[in-house]
Order: sequence, then C-alpha cells, then structure tokens
Amino acid sequence: MSAYGVISRAQRTSYLPATLWDNPRVDPDPGAQFFVTVHHIDRSAVERDQTGLFNYLHSIFANEVDGGQTYPQEDIRDPAAFGLYFFGGDVLVAIAGKGDPPAIESEQRGVREIQLSLDGARDGRMWEACVAGFYYVKPNYPGRSSHICNAGFIVPPSQRGSGYGRVLAKSYLHYAPALGYKASVFNLVYNNNAASIRLWETLNFTKAGLIPKAGRLRRKDGEGEEYVDAIVFYKSFEET
Repeated sequence: MSAYGVISRAQRTSYLPATLWDNPRVDPDPGAQFFVTVHHIDRSAVERDQTGLFNYLHSIFANEVDGGQTYPQEDIRDPAAFGLYFFGGDVLVAIAGKGDPPAIESEQRGVREIQLSLDGARDGRMWEACVAGFYYVKPNYPGRSSHICNAGFIVPPSQRGSGYGRVLAKSYLHYAPALGYKASVFNLVYNNNAASIRLWETLNFTKAGLIPKAGRLRRKDGEGEEYVDAIVFYKSFEET
C-alpha cells in the first residue's frame, strides 16, 4: 500500500538472465578466484523455493528495520507484511562465488550475462554463507508515472565492509532499465547513511530534494531517537 493505494505489477512468466560481476572483497588467498552473480526473482519464485530463502531474506530485513536507522518501517516481523512490501515487484539476489566463474553467454556495455540458476550459484551452501546482498525494484508511483521505479537495498551485516553495496548498485543500473523503467527515485535516503549517499553521488544520481526531519530514527549510540533529514535521489536511465 502506498499514498496512491496499491501499486500492482503483472506477475512475471520469465526472468532476466543472471549476470556476473567482479567480487570487490579482499581475500587472503591470492590464488583464488572470487566473483558475484546476480539473479532475478519475484514472489512466485520464492513461493516455489524449498531452501528457506524467503525466511532468510525476511530475517535480515526484519533485523534491519528493528535497527531503526535506514528504513521508515518500525516493525516488519510478520512474514506476510514482508512479502507484500519487499516482494511487491521484482527482487535481485547477489551470490558470492569462489572458484572458476561461470561461462559468459553474452556481454554488452560491460554487463556479462550468464546461464546459472540461483540454486546453482548457492552450490549447496547455506544462504547465510553466500548471499552478498539483495534488493527490490518496483514502481514508485502508479499508472501514468509507473515508469519511474524505486528500490530498497540490503547487505547482510556479516557481508558489510566488502564493497558488495556498490555491486548491488551497479547491477541495479542494468536491471532497472531492463525491467522497463525509464528513471529511478529514492524517496528517503537518510542523512545518517553516509555510505549510501556517497554511493549514489558517485553513480551520478541527482539530489532532487531535501525533506527536513523526514525520519524519527534511533540514535547510533542507542540513546533514544532523533529526527533526521532525508535526501531524494533521482536518475534517468535514458540516454541524452
């Protein structure tokens, strides 16, 4: 549910190809090869899944919301509420891999498409060991403005500080236009999220506005709450 009511999207019958990305993580094994693959799914895909992926993604997102510093929700511990919110559109899941990378099927503008399923990328591992991050993509507005999308990103705490956020962001610049969107709007990037602000600035997003006291967030020192301003970021996907 949004300020405009329910923003619906037709159920998918096919998915965009998985893509291969360089792994930014520094590993003590200099001879090993590391990579990241990104996989397109939606709610119907996780409903068919029997590996616990939905529950894992829910637990990570619920803990992020409970932290009270990045998302406006105060409680999303109900799996149904998480499904409606996070899987209201398309979802992309990044998997960290090691060893010989999958063969590249095609490459265009630096984006390498591969044939590898999400379960194949997992390769029998627990999701906790291999999910580098995930994000949703869905319309920010209904109807006549539904060509502008919104996205929400999560890197599990155990994977942070390794550069996976930038991999997710760069893959978003590929997948969002491929899903048919013409532009992106992030409604609430709180001023306390310095890493996210730097990331969108380096990827040439425009600061379209500032909303004073947009979030009542928990203080990082744990001592109560404070009101924090938020930046609205915008980027067109169309070439000028």
